[in-house]
Amino acid sequence: MSSCTRVALVTGANKGIGFAVTRELCRRFPGDVVLTARDEARGRAAVQQLQAEGLSPRFHQLDVDDLQSIRALRDFLRREYGGLNVLVNNAGIAFKTDDPTPFDIQAELTLKTNFFATRNVCTELLPIVKPHGRVVNISSLQGSKALEDCSEALQERFRCDTLTEGDLVDLMKKFVEDVKNEMHGKEGWPDSAYGVSKLGVTVLSRIMARQLDETRKADRILLNACCPGWVKTDMAGDQGSRTLEQGAETPVYLALLPPDATEPHGQLVRDKVVQDW
Repeated sequence: MSSCTRVALVTGANKGIGFAVTRELCRRFPGDVVLTARDEARGRAAVQQLQAEGLSPRFHQLDVDDLQSIRALRDFLRREYGGLNVLVNNAGIAFKTDDPTPFDIQAELTLKTNFFATRNVCTELLPIVKPHGRVVNISSLQGSKALEDCSEALQERFRCDTLTEGDLVDLMKKFVEDVKNEMHGKEGWPDSAYGVSKLGVTVLSRIMARQLDETRKADRILLNACCPGWVKTDMAGDQGSRTLEQGAETPVYLALLPPDATEPHGQLVRDKVVQDW
């Protein structure tokens, strides 16, 4: 591949919203689209499904929970394309409401993938995002609800414009520890590990957008979080009110913002509309 070829990449793309986003990018993005999945067999099966529709995604294995896997992907993108144009961070997990797994384990595993792994992907790949690049972190309004359910003191911290990435990491670690110590309610946290993880993703997006403004403003990279809505997926089940295609609309809109766009940036977007924070 030539470094002139544009490339978009979607994490956790072998099914659900990630698959729908990949399909739409294959149709509309002027360049290569890389579908990534933790399980190589499932990822390649997803690629074959899209190829049967006349589309041409590439495949690369990626386990977002494995830093070496993220770095191998980074090296592939550098070697093949000289960087990255569009990154959609979709990979994530959610425990069912009736899952018997103890809450402390749920909290640890949910934040490990949804927050810490998303952060690691951004940390490794943001430096190779090219000028006018687009970064989309799949979040959820469940994160906003989790914020509302936090104590006033925690709300103030999460909303603070000077909160650093390190401060946010400490807060996410504190939630996991407080749950383990059966202190999270007393410490002002809500009872939703998924909600707190997505709160972290939304705030991380705000912080990373601010960092881009400070270090690479001339590159006009736009980074946002978005809520795809309650979509019929393995995660939401049949209760989801939206189709996969509807869930993909806002992530794809943010991924394909035109080169001269200056906003949204550092926002939480739902139905293509910036949400109040």
